[in-house]
Amino acid sequence: MAHTSSTRKRIRQDRKRQVRNQATKTNVKTLTKKFRATDAESAPAALKEITRALDKAATKGVIRQQTASRRIGRLTKAANRKAAEAAAS
Repeated sequence: MAHTSSTRKRIRQDRKRQVRNQATKTNVKTLTKKFRATDAESAPAALKEITRALDKAATKGVIRQQTASRRIGRLTKAANRKAAEAAAS
């Protein structure tokens, strides 16, 4: 148990941040699943939405910038693959 008022305050702040960060991470995961389930037509809109969420999470410090960039790159590659498959068929 925390003894000083500053450590009690630090624990309260950490709990608030943990809840906020968890909500952001959950939102990113949900949007990623939604993107993977889309077809070639709606993929660009879904990609724009997930890109915005990842950039915002990186800006807020929830995830690292390099992690966001890597995920955006992989999702963009997947969107391009969907578009190519749709054009081929």
